Amino acid sequence: MRVLAIDTALEACSAAVLGTGAGAVVAHESAVMQRGHAEALMPLIARVMERARLTFTEIDRVAVTTGPGSFTGLRVGIAAARGIALAAAKPVVGLTTLAAYAAPFIAADDSLPVVAVIDARHEHVYLQVFGPGGRTIVTPRLLPLREALRLAATGAPRLTGTAAAMLAAAWPPGERPPRAVEQRGAPDIDWVARLGALASETAAPPKPFYLRAPDAQPQHASRLARR
Repeated sequence: MRVLAIDTALEACSAAVLGTGAGAVVAHESAVMQRGHAEALMPLIARVMERARLTFTEIDRVAVTTGPGSFTGLRVGIAAARGIALAAAKPVVGLTTLAAYAAPFIAADDSLPVVAVIDARHEHVYLQVFGPGGRTIVTPRLLPLREALRLAATGAPRLTGTAAAMLAAAWPPGERPPRAVEQRGAPDIDWVARLGALASETAAPPKPFYLRAPDAQPQHASRLARR
């Protein structure tokens, strides 16, 4: 299956193409950035497709990260994925950033727990805990750091994500320390592509996976009264 994967959810703008046969990634590019995804994404995708020597009509599906992540970044990637899929008449699938973070660890050894954790600011994190076989033990949720530590500090897990180092630094002294700590600003785009090939198609197009409301809220009280 040929998959075009897109990720703009966090601190990178990335795309990759998964080829046929052994399922190897044939082209990829990732640029570290916290802003400017909208301007960078389409030229980056064009370069990746050119290196893969494919047109959009030759891919089998588009995969895109849906969050948790930046509100603006998520919309950029999802809009691009849906637009490309619509124009090429191909299906599009959504994947969470937490699952993408955990995927390489689960593939390397699925007998050990994995904690995927993203900094949500203000001493809060987005967290998901995976157990043996990649089974979800703690579903994706927004938590205060202290509560996240309570759920994560079992069985010397492997930590990955933008808040991996923060979680490790606050690790309870009485618990077994993490077996591995991988601080990453964004998931590996190659694994987004691989997960995209395995994901089930749904009738509804992917939407942003928000675990909390936007910081900016409408100022209802300041509206002018109608005459």
